[in-house]
Amino acid sequence: MSPLAVIVLAAGQGTRMKSSTPKVLHRLGGLPLIHHVLESSRALEPDHLHVVVRHDRDTVTASVLEVAPHAVMIDQDDVPGTGRAVEQAVQALPGDFEGDVVVVSADVPFVDHGTLQKLLEQHRSAGAEVTLLSAILQDPRGYGRVIRNGDETVARIVEHKDATEAELAVGEINSGTYVFTVASLRKHLPFVTTSNSQNEKYLTDVVGLSTTNGGTVAALAVDEPWRVEGINDRVQLSVAARRLNDRIVRHWQLEGVTIDDPQTTWIDRDVSLARDVEILPGTQLKGATVVETGAVVGPDTTLVDTEVGERAVVKRTDATLAVIGADASVGPFAYLRPGTILGAGGKIGTYVETKNATIGEGSKVPHLSYVGDTEVGVGANIGAGTITANYDGVNKHRTVVGSHVRTGSHNVFVAPVRIGDGAYTGAGTVVRKDVPAGSLAINVAPQRTMSGWVEAKRPGTEAAKAAAAAEALEAARAIETSQSTSETNHDWAPVSTERRTAEAPGPESE
Repeated sequence: MSPLAVIVLAAGQGTRMKSSTPKVLHRLGGLPLIHHVLESSRALEPDHLHVVVRHDRDTVTASVLEVAPHAVMIDQDDVPGTGRAVEQAVQALPGDFEGDVVVVSADVPFVDHGTLQKLLEQHRSAGAEVTLLSAILQDPRGYGRVIRNGDETVARIVEHKDATEAELAVGEINSGTYVFTVASLRKHLPFVTTSNSQNEKYLTDVVGLSTTNGGTVAALAVDEPWRVEGINDRVQLSVAARRLNDRIVRHWQLEGVTIDDPQTTWIDRDVSLARDVEILPGTQLKGATVVETGAVVGPDTTLVDTEVGERAVVKRTDATLAVIGADASVGPFAYLRPGTILGAGGKIGTYVETKNATIGEGSKVPHLSYVGDTEVGVGANIGAGTITANYDGVNKHRTVVGSHVRTGSHNVFVAPVRIGDGAYTGAGTVVRKDVPAGSLAINVAPQRTMSGWVEAKRPGTEAAKAAAAAEALEAARAIETSQSTSETNHDWAPVSTERRTAEAPGPESE
């Protein structure tokens, strides 16, 4: 096998994206476009991997080196065009390199390793100087056309803006993916000019120069034209995203995952799902999320880089960098921020927010609570409306809740504070000091009621008006009650003894 180099073209600004983000860093299936291309390129196991950059080069370079740390970055100079980009990348190869050069574009993410391997094999078997990847499109607008000779060999490639009416009618397009012999590139690139409508050095001109000088130019037409579609604007990006997601969803369905509504389910490429997982509608699984056997996720749930254990149920939840244990329950309407770890059989319930919190096996935070920078032992229950006050305005502090603790509703734990194993706290308690194991902590204060305070201190307000109306109504009811009682007492007054005696019948006379 001859030596192999891969050149990735990533210097373009991508103006049609209308974005401050470089085009090649826009995400598809959770990965930047260029990462898809680098993955396919690296699978060829090249001896040299060169990436040509220019626009926002530092940002693009950082992204490239995340996945291809041994890549050589090539800065394109002020001479525009793909021909110049490849020329500079070839100049950076060792002088004694004699082999083949694969050229790919960073904005064509669906050209996979298998397709590149077939292209390379055809190039070598044909003994060609150049082999290009082509496709037959019903709508070839915007693409360079592959112009063939009468014997069907490739004569040249014409860019769309430079094509004649007859050439525009050709449906075979150039994908921008090639294999060259390095000798052909070294020979012909110095003769490529900028004499065209774009004033650029076109790499496609090497094809014409090769045929003119008697070289063989071959072409491999892909069976699936969508594989060579480039992404130039956000419309094309969304179309590509739907295509990729449909393939990912279908893959997991065939692997034994139930996905109730594929149209509203989005799964990134790096997500891992076990058999018998069920995904309900409106669910997004992003990043390196892992869901284990028998878990149910959704509906309306977004998980980012989150682990879900076996048989766990996660519904209407937003979670990032969280770990959810086996048989645990999360949601609805829960918000798990980074650092949340929920133990097996535990619960994070309705309207609960957690952050940097470890909640032990079987422990529950059922509803309406914020638990941050906290450690909860096993078998504990955190009462409704509990807040861990973890920030003093300068530093974050931790709260430690022991095992089998029972805290009352509407508690505030002012960190740093520790609640011992088996302890209880009363409703409405503000815990500022450590609570020993087995103790009860309560705040007891008599309730003070100051009559007439609102009317005296807030005169003229709606509250004062409402209070006055309520007092007037209460006074009216008191008067009505008094009158009713008086009338009742008059109607049912007892008859005097004298009256009863006078009215009583006497004994019969003898």
